[in-house]
Amino acid sequence: MTGLLIALLSGALMSVQGVFNTQVTRNSSVWVANIWVQLTALLVCFAAWLVTERKSFAGIWTVEPKYMLTGGMIGAFITYTVIVSMDKLGPARAALFIVTAQLILAYLIELTGIFGVGKQTLTVRSVIGLAVTVAGVAIFKW
Repeated sequence: MTGLLIALLSGALMSVQGVFNTQVTRNSSVWVANIWVQLTALLVCFAAWLVTERKSFAGIWTVEPKYMLTGGMIGAFITYTVIVSMDKLGPARAALFIVTAQLILAYLIELTGIFGVGKQTLTVRSVIGLAVTVAGVAIFKW
């Protein structure tokens, strides 16, 4: 239940953040807004680290495979694409396409077992769920 509530909160925060970032972009640029987002995120993370755990940063260098350390770089492009898509499509349509893409790719990652994720089997129920999601996108768009 906790995981579900946190996932719902994550989705809500992503939508609000996308709207805020798009507004900041209107007074600056996409990359300036992105820098601001990443900088303020760094400050919040640093403050939370100081208050909650104080674990060593040395563990970062033991992460294998090393490409797993590129998540922050991916995050910069996530912020960029969310800002641009919300500006071009509006918050609801952008969120709909973003979540649909997340769902499809996450399921493909589970099916193939790439990136160290436990491999899952293809089920008819999951395929129907994805088809309903795509149908929902089509209905919402038109």
